Amino acid sequence: MRSLLPTFRTALESFASSTSSFQILRSIPPTASTPPKTLYVLDSSFNPPTRAHLHIAVTALLNDERARVEPVKRLLLLLATQNADKAPKPASFEQRLVMMSIFAEDLVSSVQGQLPGDPEGNKGLVVEVGVIKSPLYLDKTAVIEQSGQYGKANAGPEQVHLIGFDSLIRLFDTKYYPPHHTLHPLEAIFSKHRIRATKRTGGEWGDRRVQDAYLQALANGDRENEGAKRQWATRIDLVDNTSGNEEVISSTKVRNAVKNRDGQALNRLVTDGVKDWVLDQKLYLDE
Repeated sequence: MRSLLPTFRTALESFASSTSSFQILRSIPPTASTPPKTLYVLDSSFNPPTRAHLHIAVTALLNDERARVEPVKRLLLLLATQNADKAPKPASFEQRLVMMSIFAEDLVSSVQGQLPGDPEGNKGLVVEVGVIKSPLYLDKTAVIEQSGQYGKANAGPEQVHLIGFDSLIRLFDTKYYPPHHTLHPLEAIFSKHRIRATKRTGGEWGDRRVQDAYLQALANGDRENEGAKRQWATRIDLVDNTSGNEEVISSTKVRNAVKNRDGQALNRLVTDGVKDWVLDQKLYLDE
């Protein structure tokens, strides 16, 4: 993995100076040529990737009842090089891309044998690591759709964006949609694609009942005065956190565990591969 650092650094410099808005940098295992019918997108700052990311991805891949049947599923781990809310620190983008690659390998291993694969012997899951310049979900969806990376431009697969409940709230925050600051632009997402949001534990977000009520309010038309459509609720799957772990997992907690040299906490918060890389590279110690 050490050799990937200069590779990703060069790729990022080239991407930054190019006119391209979206690029796939790595595929684990190498991508099959057949375009997917459903593309799962896990978009995060990955600073670092956590077991919460793992749970969100695995449960979607194994339990999405609305997914179209296909032998090999595709998951895109997406890093925005411009973030609407977060500056690029403390880990560099190339370090995060390496951690995303390690996380992808851990993820593929975790579902080994649970996804069937195809007759040619390809594994049941391909995980891609990509970068995008757009900071907002709305723009990212359009850029991926228009890229032609997954079939013909503007005619690609259904995207299923995998997010936490906190990101669902941000998605429906009108401050991100100037100049009129309404929710009308979200029609571009919900007319073609879906959101799968995992409920968050912890008092900040309320209990399950409160989080269910948030989506029900959309379905009842309570957000129509902001430009939302009640039928959008049918394109959102709000799912329980079935990890069996009530501990709130966040990248911030990982970074604090590293600073405190709390190995037991790291084992709970990140995959073994990510933990080993963070410790080997001495990441987050100086945050």
